Amino acid sequence: MDKKITSSAVKGVIISLILIVFSLIIQFLNLSKNRGFSSIQFIILMAGIIWSAVSFSKQMNGNVTFGSLFTHAFKTAAAVTAIMVVYAIISIKFISPETIDLALQEARAGMEGKNMSDDQIDQALAFTRKFFIPLTAGGLLLSFLIMGVIGSVIGAAVSKKNPQQGPFVQQG
Repeated sequence: MDKKITSSAVKGVIISLILIVFSLIIQFLNLSKNRGFSSIQFIILMAGIIWSAVSFSKQMNGNVTFGSLFTHAFKTAAAVTAIMVVYAIISIKFISPETIDLALQEARAGMEGKNMSDDQIDQALAFTRKFFIPLTAGGLLLSFLIMGVIGSVIGAAVSKKNPQQGPFVQQG
């Protein structure tokens, strides 16, 4: 009987659901301004990616290489990233559209303390409003993929590796 291997896509969906639930809790408890709570999502992401590599190694009985573990974990990270970018867009457009206005208010407060005219501030905020979703999606994409690479390296490094077959294993 073959052992069932959990795909990286399924693991990505599981991690994404955990991140989405956590995000919704933060939004509804109005804790989004607290950087500590917001940073926890990256800890969840890293832990999930490391779990992905470790569980893949266990499912393969350690018959894996660093490269195969990294690949599996990074595919998980890519799945999480794709799902979370889509979720972020849906969240900004439909779940909490006030996010843009709140972010612009914070940006205005930050700019007013500097030597900027009202016209410069208004122009910068108009640009930010116009490109808020693409900028948010791009930032999320970049940060999640960077964290995915780091998590994949850590997960591949800490997972049990005892490859039994390969081009460099002596036969006989």
